Amino acid sequence: MENLNTPPAASPKLLDLVRDKIRVKHYSIRTETQYVQWIKRFIFFHGKRHPRELGAAQVEAFLTHLAVVGNVAASTQNQALSALLFLYREVLEVELPWLDNVTRAKQPQRLPVVLTRNEVRVVLDRMAGVYGLMASLLYGTGMRLMECVRLRVKDVDFERGEILIRDGKGAKDRVTMLPSLVVPALQAHLRQRRALFEDDARAGKVLVYLPDALAKKYPGAQMEWGWQYVFPSGSFSVDPRSGVERRHHLDEKLLQRAMKKAVQASGMAKMATPHTLRHSFATHLLEGGYDIRTVQELLGHSDVSTTMIYTHVLNRGGRGVTSPLDTI
Repeated sequence: MENLNTPPAASPKLLDLVRDKIRVKHYSIRTETQYVQWIKRFIFFHGKRHPRELGAAQVEAFLTHLAVVGNVAASTQNQALSALLFLYREVLEVELPWLDNVTRAKQPQRLPVVLTRNEVRVVLDRMAGVYGLMASLLYGTGMRLMECVRLRVKDVDFERGEILIRDGKGAKDRVTMLPSLVVPALQAHLRQRRALFEDDARAGKVLVYLPDALAKKYPGAQMEWGWQYVFPSGSFSVDPRSGVERRHHLDEKLLQRAMKKAVQASGMAKMATPHTLRHSFATHLLEGGYDIRTVQELLGHSDVSTTMIYTHVLNRGGRGVTSPLDTI
């Protein structure tokens, strides 16, 4: 018999529903943080009104405010729009025709910054230790910054001379080469990493983060050496989703700062970042005569048109055309 004195369960809050839906879809913690932040800003911008009461005009007003007052980049504005699209379609389950007609900010078409081989050498010579190793891997493999930071021990195959990049952009795996030049340093690093792993095991803190599907399928894998991060954090932290304390991967900002210092120390005028090493990897392969489809696969691009941008970088001196000034 129903207990009439029992109060009804409170309805979950909107942002909690957003988080739940994001986790069901296995989106990253970064995406969750950004989407929740944008949805919260959208609600506060319109005086805490519920999104069901808002429409195209309110979405447009918010996006315009970001561009005009906030002076945000086109990519940032599009990220905010993606968060709102997710809110309406996935959480509120409202299919509104106007959502498809909201104009996305046009992304500026810029050529990537690329270092010459000598400039790469100059920068890498000024980076030592673990950051120097990571920077060498970025240039030598074409990995993205976070792909390097999230690298697992089992994904480095010294015998085959290759690295498996797991769950890259677009949730795709791919294989790239392991440069022979970094093998000694990487093996030495992994010996130190193994000692840290064994210390953590003795302290009962050897658990490592695994995506939900893998954690359920292989519950013991969280304690195995092969699943440990190659580049771990120097301390333990609490997972914001599970509440479990464990050693996560190294903070990518540390590598970004180390490279910034190296670039500044070199006296270089170019604004080079860790991602610049990936651009340089692709350009130098094409300069070396490698097929663009091969470079596309190594970079993990879905469309070859994305890789084609590096062919424009190859055309030195204005698309390879000789200036008439140099012919008189």
